[in-house]
Amino acid sequence: MTSTGLSRRRFTALVATTSISAALAGCTGSSGDAASEDPETAEATPAENTETSDSSDSDSGAAGGTQNFDGWFDDVENFDGVVDETGSDAVEVDVGVEANGGAFGFGPAAVRVSKGTTVTWTWNGKGGTHNVVHTDGEFESELVGDEGHTFEYTFESAGVYKYSCVPHETLGMKGAVVVE
Repeated sequence: MTSTGLSRRRFTALVATTSISAALAGCTGSSGDAASEDPETAEATPAENTETSDSSDSDSGAAGGTQNFDGWFDDVENFDGVVDETGSDAVEVDVGVEANGGAFGFGPAAVRVSKGTTVTWTWNGKGGTHNVVHTDGEFESELVGDEGHTFEYTFESAGVYKYSCVPHETLGMKGAVVVE
């Protein structure tokens, strides 16, 4: 019976070590040349609009409707609803804010903007290397960890744009931009 308990302990330790190693794997890499990246300002095709409203028009009910992200934020510790920034020409989202057990969050996690708004993601240098990748490939930053690095995207079409930091998505490093 003692050997069975020891085997269980070793198995549990191995699983825990493997899980931690996998979660931290994205924190040590880097890719690309930061000087070669230009801000993205191309017109976007929105991801599936998941707002709950009685109309199929993606613009209706956007300002006051209840947002349904189909479970996208279920494992995101710092999601406190959608921050309304409609009417702003430019909006900033911090990359590497404290969330999900470390510096693995976007702040704010979800923001509502008007068509034509430029969103700038700004790295704070915490949590290792991060990127910003749209789930349907409309935009993608390089993987960097430098404080002060920025990535911009101008949203030209209404819809819900879900994105994540690919190395830390399983930890809950996810965000969304709702464009009306």
